[in-house]
Amino acid sequence: MIRVLKEKESKHVLSNNYIGYLGYVYKDEPFIAPITYYYNPEKNIIIGYSDEGHKMIAMRKHNKVCLEVAEIDSINHWESALVHGTFRQVFGSASKAFLHEFSLGIKHLITRKEKKNLSFISEFSSKISKSETPMVFIIDVLDVTGRMRRH
Repeated sequence: MIRVLKEKESKHVLSNNYIGYLGYVYKDEPFIAPITYYYNPEKNIIIGYSDEGHKMIAMRKHNKVCLEVAEIDSINHWESALVHGTFRQVFGSASKAFLHEFSLGIKHLITRKEKKNLSFISEFSSKISKSETPMVFIIDVLDVTGRMRRH
């Protein structure tokens, strides 16, 4: 049976994962890219980061984005959440503060879900080098919906 998740259930899926698929528009074409993210339920924001490139250029030009997150055990046992929101890039000390929050949040999730103890952000992200800070962005969550299937 497939059913619609309540908002609280959809946010639970979002809160308990850190890999999602970011949807954005570039030159009037839709794109999807996997990202590592952290959802802050108190602020109702998603924190992400990236190097300069296609998706950052695209999101600066068209800030309406979506993020799909799924927990799939089998074809008959899954949950997914879809977020619609707006992109904004953060800079300077705010960027470093959000990246720190991101790092702590992801480490907590991995420790709890995967029973791994991580010391550094580089242990779960190959994009962050020690010499430069990546570009940090926020997705202000406007709407969260979800579905699940149990058979």
